[in-house]
Amino acid sequence: MNFSFYIARRYLFSKKSHNAIHITSLVAVCGVAVATLATVCTLSVFNGFRGLVSDMFGAFDPELKITAVKGKVFDPSGEIFLEIRSLPEIDLISESLEDNVLIRYRERQVPAILKGVSDNFDSVAPIQQVIFDGQFQLKNGISALSNLGIGVADMLSVNANFISPLEIYAPKRNAKTVNLANPMASFNVEYAYISSIFKINQPVYDENYIIVPLELARALFDYPTEVGAWELKLRKVNNIPTVQKKIQALLGEEYCVKNRYEQQESAFHMVNIEKWVTFLMLCFILLITAFNIIGSLSILIVDKQKDIQTLRNLGADNNLISRIFLFEGWLFSVVGAVMGILLGLLLCFGQQYFGWIKLGNTFVVEAYPVQVMPGDLVLILITVLTIGFLAVIYPVQYLSRKWL
Repeated sequence: MNFSFYIARRYLFSKKSHNAIHITSLVAVCGVAVATLATVCTLSVFNGFRGLVSDMFGAFDPELKITAVKGKVFDPSGEIFLEIRSLPEIDLISESLEDNVLIRYRERQVPAILKGVSDNFDSVAPIQQVIFDGQFQLKNGISALSNLGIGVADMLSVNANFISPLEIYAPKRNAKTVNLANPMASFNVEYAYISSIFKINQPVYDENYIIVPLELARALFDYPTEVGAWELKLRKVNNIPTVQKKIQALLGEEYCVKNRYEQQESAFHMVNIEKWVTFLMLCFILLITAFNIIGSLSILIVDKQKDIQTLRNLGADNNLISRIFLFEGWLFSVVGAVMGILLGLLLCFGQQYFGWIKLGNTFVVEAYPVQVMPGDLVLILITVLTIGFLAVIYPVQYLSRKWL
């Protein structure tokens, strides 16, 4: 064992000659531990909210989505798409087509985004989990059914299974002029009964979207064979990045393949920014706690003057003695970091399984969501040790020159 490290370890755990020195050492370690604990818990809560947002969007967004880089639609009848259909990693493919429409129910009307989907859409995206009223269906015999976001339903004052159908209007795609004598002749009109109301707790969907059969959307938008997107469900969820790159290589630059995070890039980007800004603020707090280490080292060097003299008599030089107190400062950081991480894990797992801290009844979940990520723990440990390492180098050199 390194002699300097051995002496530093003895100084850390041995009984001090003055109670004040013992207290300052304990404060230094506890300060680092508390700051580390706060960092672990805070980052884990941000991870929990990120996972919560992912689950919400996951009820509507597919695992992978193929869209055209230019234009709203594309024709999926080429050989490339036949090759993609045959990929063994793909379980299901759902076609979709969406655009802006005007929805009318009796005297009320509201603009919305109509999304036409294939019959297997509920197998690609688990939308049944977020149905607020009714049952998700696209057809009832020969009748087309619609599924509304709760915000759209509220503005129309409708519920599931109302007797009268919705009137859905969209401009004719090939109409070059507006018929002033009969403006309605410039619009395509389709009808759909209300089957269900969904609530994802995301305004972008709840307040704008209506889901209908793909055939109705094609008739409304004048697209006989084109689609707006291919929505894919894979056989293995952990294989998404590999399959995404494989499909993108097959399609080339004319098409874009996005996973769920990329489909909602702005929402997840904001969560990530908040997470790392908070992490920087906590790093500043860790830097402040490092001053406790400096104060404890100063008192310890003064208290150990007799030990230093004994070491000198035994042949120790200034470099060896400086390393002793340098290791002592690093041990404050190491012990505090390990204690903070262990306590943070204990609190996070307790919150995850028991839900100690509640959010209230107005939120989507009752308790704060928590998700511990190993990468964050490694980053926190490296950050704490780096700050502790840098914080004690100059003070030890200065104190060594003054007292040694």
